[in-house]
Parts: sequence; C-alpha cells; structure tokens
Amino acid sequence: MKKQKIGIFGATGMVGREILKVLFERKFPIYSLSLYASEKSDGKKIKTHFGEIILQDANRADYKKLDIAFFAIGGEWSKQNAKKASLSGCVVIDNSSTFRYDKNVPLIIPEINPEAIKDSLLIANPNCTTAIAAIPLWQIHKNFGLKKVIISTYQATSGAGAEGMKELKTETKNILSGKNAGNKNFQHPIAFNLIPHIDIFQDNGYTKEEMKVVWETQKIFNDENIKISCSCVRIPIMRAHSESIVVETKKKIVVKEIKSIFQKTSGIEVRDDIKNCVYPMPLTASGKYSVEVGRIRNSLIFGRNGLEFFVCGDQILKGAALNAVQIAELVVNKE
Repeated sequence: MKKQKIGIFGATGMVGREILKVLFERKFPIYSLSLYASEKSDGKKIKTHFGEIILQDANRADYKKLDIAFFAIGGEWSKQNAKKASLSGCVVIDNSSTFRYDKNVPLIIPEINPEAIKDSLLIANPNCTTAIAAIPLWQIHKNFGLKKVIISTYQATSGAGAEGMKELKTETKNILSGKNAGNKNFQHPIAFNLIPHIDIFQDNGYTKEEMKVVWETQKIFNDENIKISCSCVRIPIMRAHSESIVVETKKKIVVKEIKSIFQKTSGIEVRDDIKNCVYPMPLTASGKYSVEVGRIRNSLIFGRNGLEFFVCGDQILKGAALNAVQIAELVVNKE
C-alpha cells in the first residue's frame, strides 16, 4: 500500500483519539499525520501512539496537503468543509450524519458494500447502532432474505460522548453518597435509570436515532423493501451498545446453519453457549473490533422463518473509528 498523508479532524475528541489508536494498531501506511481541532487548541501538543504531535486549527487546513481526511467533528462543520476538501482531491471519510442520506454519497460498511465507494471522494460512515446490527443482518439477508427486522437497543452513555460518560460517573457518585442525581446531557438522570429517548422525536413518533437505523440499513443493503422498526434506549453503562434483534426471513432458517455462517464471517465473534452462560455483553464486547453475536434461536412468532439473537459491539470502534479506518484501507488498496 502506498503511504498516505492523513488528517484527523476532531483529533482531541473520543472518536478522533480512537481513530489514531486504530491507525496505529492496524499499521496503516502513513507518510504524514496531521491532527486538527478547534482554534483554541491550535499549537498545543497531543501525545499519540505515533509520538507527540502539534494540533492545528481545523478551519485553516490545507486539504491539498492531505490524501485522506477523517472528519470526526459535528455535522454543520462537515457540511461546510467536505466540498472544499474533495475539490482539493482529498478523500473525506465523514463520521457525522450530514451526508448519510445523500443518494450521491456512498454509505459504507466494508464487510457489506465496499463496491459502492466507486470513485467517490466523499464517503459517509454509518451510525454506530446501524453498523453493529448490520454485520449479522447482512449475512441473514444474503442467505435467507430479510422481510422484517425489529430492533431494541440498549445504548451506552459513551454514545453521547465524553460528557455523557462523565455525567454517569458523577451522578452515580451523587446517588451513592445520598444526594439527588441531576442531568445535563440527558433528558433525565441516567444513573440507575433507563431513558427510552435518544435524539429528537420525528413526526411518526420514532426518534431520529431509531429512524437512522431504518434509513441507513436500507441504503447499505440497497433494498428499501426490508421493513425495519427500532426502539432505542439509553442505559447507565460506559461503553458498547447492545441490541436485541428479531427478524422474519423469506426462506426457512436453521439455527445451526446461521451459527456456522456467523462463525465464518469477518467482524463477528459468536458467543452462544447458554449452558455455560456465554453470550454477548458490553463487559466482553468493549474494546473489541468484532461484534459479539449470541442467544441465537428460532423466533416463537415467526417460527422457522424467523430468528432472534442478541448483539453487542463497541460503538466507538466498529460503530465509528474502526469502520472509518477500514474504509480508508479500501481506498488505499483500490489505489
């Protein structure tokens, strides 16, 4: 692989830091590495696996000096800068939701639709909840055909960024010391609680987070006929999202067969030994590249044409940083 001039925008944030780590772990071919953050961080030094690097102002970046730019900043900033970068010949991998639903921008999960990149200089990274569910769902769709998908999520506070995790710690300590829990980043106190509300509500009663799963899965699978419904819940844990998934399939599905398929699928770790209490959990999924899949059984509702299973995945990795780096690897290999 040809060595690349890499830029990470939002390098001090949770996803930006994780991208740095993944690039190092996967031995990505780097010729030069530039890190960008807000204007107030300009000139400051940051310690990385590649050594100490000086931060630059993201608003004054020269994209002609970059081959690949990882955007890990809010959507409005991406909207203002993506075109500027791509016109300079720089490939942008955007982690925001800004371009995910644009028909002219490929939405990529490398294990599923790498060919959709084509010659695009702007590539969208999917929502973390979608990315975790899509890996096993794609194998079911390919081999048995998906008719209906019902998902219930249990999402970690890290999905709301570093401030969300900090709030869980702070408010848990408050409760344990006899104080009342407060809330700033969430609609209600998160400590010892569940909140069935992530992102803003839409006219149909679903939240945007729930609809992202619908829109993105249909786009990535290139099939708008799959019926998908999702309920997203924030839970009081630090890292890794969990999802309970029920599907109805076009063909009869045999549990033993789909387990075998999952075991051979890159990006999946099967944890399905109920006799020994082995199943997916945030505790075991955190920090892993692979998505854990388990509790695999035929559905009591859809019978042999249905499957129920449980998934856990590190949403900062496969749901963000890892998937972005895998996309970059596809770009470099293609070149």
